[in-house]
Amino acid sequence: MVLDKLKQTDQSLIELLGDRLSLLKASELPTIEAQLAEMAPLLAQAGVPESIWVSLVKSCHAELTNIAVSSVNNAKKRKITIIGGHGRMGKFFFEQLSAAGHEVSVLESADWEYADKLLSHAELVLVSVPIERTVDVIKRAAKYLSPTTAIADITSIKIEPVQAMLENHCGSVIGLHPMFGPNVKSFAGQKIVICPGRNDESFQWLLDFMRSQGGELILCSPEEHDHLMVIIQATRHFSRFSLGVFLAQENIDIDRSLSMSSPSYNQEIDIVKRLFAQSPHLCVDIMLATEERCQAIARLANTYSYLAKLVAKKDRAALIQEFETTQSFFDEEITQFLERINHFDVRIASC
Repeated sequence: MVLDKLKQTDQSLIELLGDRLSLLKASELPTIEAQLAEMAPLLAQAGVPESIWVSLVKSCHAELTNIAVSSVNNAKKRKITIIGGHGRMGKFFFEQLSAAGHEVSVLESADWEYADKLLSHAELVLVSVPIERTVDVIKRAAKYLSPTTAIADITSIKIEPVQAMLENHCGSVIGLHPMFGPNVKSFAGQKIVICPGRNDESFQWLLDFMRSQGGELILCSPEEHDHLMVIIQATRHFSRFSLGVFLAQENIDIDRSLSMSSPSYNQEIDIVKRLFAQSPHLCVDIMLATEERCQAIARLANTYSYLAKLVAKKDRAALIQEFETTQSFFDEEITQFLERINHFDVRIASC
C-alpha cells in the first residue's frame, strides 16, 4: 500500500517537474533566491527542508542552461593555466573550462620549474590557492606573465589579491569570488562576485561563459566585497562553527533530536552539517583571513557573552529590551516576510 502511494506521488512529481521545466523554458529564469523567498513559507508549512528545494531548483537551472555541444565547439578556444588546479575549487574551474573546449593546464607547487612554459603563453591565468598563499603566489607568477596575459584570483578576500595583481602585472586584472562550494556540478544557479581591476573587457568571454551556464554575476569593488564578507562569511561561519562545537561537547544525539524537532531545527542542523563537511583549513582560513574579520568575530562573541550574562541573571526586562530593539532594526524585512506568508496563506486557502 505504501509503495503504491509512493509510486503515485513520484508520478505526480515527475509530471509537475515537466510542467516546471516547460514554464521556465518559456520565460526568463528567476534567481534561486527569488524562487526560494517565494516558496519559503510553504516549505516551512509542509515540513520540506530548504536544501531539497534548493537542490531541485538548481537542477532545473542546470538542465536549462547547458550550452549546446555545437555552441561549445564553435567557441574560441583559450589557453588557460590554473595555479592550484588540483585543489577543490581549482578542479571545478578546470572541469568547467575544459568541458567548454578550452586548453587548460595546471601549475601546482612542484611545477614551478615549468612556470615559464605554463604561464607566459597563457591567455588567462587563474590563481586558486589557499588564502594565506594567494598574494605570494600572485607575486611569483607575475614574473612569468606576458603583458597580454589576463590574471584573476579565485579567493574569498579581494582587496589584497586585486591590489597585488595590479601592482605586479601590467596586463588585465580581475578578482573573482565564487560564492559556492566546490561540490557543485556547474555554475547553474550559483553566484560569482566580480571585482574589476584593469581592462575588464579582456574577461568578457569568461563572464559570458559563466553567465551562459546559469551563473549570477554580482559586480562590486574589492572594498565593498571584503566589508560585506565579514558578515556573509566570517561571522556566519563562526556562529555555525560554535553551535557545532557546542553540540559535540554536549554529546547530543543528533538523530534523536531530529526525530522530535521542527522543520526550522532540521534546517539549522543541515546547515551545520554542511559547514563541517568542508575542509577544516578552508573554514578556519575564512574566519582568520583579515583582521577586520577577527575583530568582528570578537565583537560577536562579546554579544553572545553579554546576552548569556542576562540569561544567567534571569534579567527578563533587559532581554525583552534587546529583542525589541533588534526587532525594530529588522522591521522592514519582517513586514515583507509576513506579507509573503499571508500571501501564501490566502493562496492555499483558495485552492
